[in-house]
Amino acid sequence: MPGRFLSSVLIKYKGRKILMDCGEGTQVSMRVLKWGFKSLDIICISHGHGDHIFGLPGLISTLANSGKRNPLTIIGPQGIGSVVKGLLVAMPYIPYDIYIIEDPKLPIGIKMGPEGTDLVTASSINDSNLDMIISTLELEHSCPCIGYSLFIPRRPRFDVEKAILNKVPKEIWKRLQYGESLSYGGKLYKPDMVLGEARKGIKLSYITDTRPIDDIVDFIRESDLFICEGTYGDEEDLPKAIENKHMTFSEAGRLAFKAEVKELLLTHFSPTMEDPYLYEKDILDIFPNTIIGYDGFVKILQYR
Repeated sequence: MPGRFLSSVLIKYKGRKILMDCGEGTQVSMRVLKWGFKSLDIICISHGHGDHIFGLPGLISTLANSGKRNPLTIIGPQGIGSVVKGLLVAMPYIPYDIYIIEDPKLPIGIKMGPEGTDLVTASSINDSNLDMIISTLELEHSCPCIGYSLFIPRRPRFDVEKAILNKVPKEIWKRLQYGESLSYGGKLYKPDMVLGEARKGIKLSYITDTRPIDDIVDFIRESDLFICEGTYGDEEDLPKAIENKHMTFSEAGRLAFKAEVKELLLTHFSPTMEDPYLYEKDILDIFPNTIIGYDGFVKILQYR
C-alpha cells in the first residue's frame, strides 16, 4: 500500500543476516535500512501467498549484483520448493547455490562464520556449539504455513574455581569454555568441568498467517520478542478473521499473555485498516507491552 510495505523481518547477528518472509518491495526496504545484502544467508518463508514471497526474484537478483557467492538457504512449508522454482524461471543464471529446506520437522542448528552460515542436522545439535537454533510450527491458514522460533543460546560463565577444583590444565581452558570436549595428557576433559550454571538465551518468535491455535502458546513461550500478525484491529471483524484464517489484535494479545512473552510486536495489517493505532488502546488493555509495527522499526535484543 502507499506508505506501508508488505511482510518482512530482517535479523542481523554476528555479521550475518536472516530474513523472515519476503513480500514485494523487501529489497527497497533493505536499501533504506542500509544493512547491506551480501551477508544474507537464510530466508525463512511462512507460506506461499504473494504478500510473503513476491519479493524473492528481485531480492535474489540484488544479492547476485551485490557480490554474493556463498550459498543461500530458503526454508519454508510444504511446497516451497516448487514455488521458488516457479518464481526463478526468469533468472536462469544465479552465481551462488540456492538450497531449499521444505517443511522441516526438526530444529535446525545454525553456525555463523565470517564467510557464511552452516546448517547442521537435528541429530548433532548441541546448544553450546551453535549460534542459533531455528524451530518451526505448523499453523492454521488457507495454505501450508509455518511459524518460526529463533533461539540464541548463551554460554555459561567460565568458573575458575571449578576448573581448578577439577584440575583442568590452563592450556585447554579456552577450548572447554567454547564447548569442546578433548583428551589431554591421557585424560578426557568436558566443558561442564569448567563452566558454571546455564544462562538464559534470547528467543524471537514469528507467527503469521494463522488462527490462534493452542500449540502456539508453548511454541512462543517466554519469547523476548513475539512478532505476530494482527490482520484485524476491530473486534467486529472477528468473523472475517475466522473465515480468512487470520487473527485480531486481541487474539494476538491473549497469546502473548498466556505465553508470558516479554514484548509483542504486531504487524501484517489488513489493507482495510488504514490506521492500526486506532486500536492500540484495546490491545494495551490485554497486553501492555505491545508495539504497533511500522516500516523501518528496529529493535535490539540483548541477553537478560
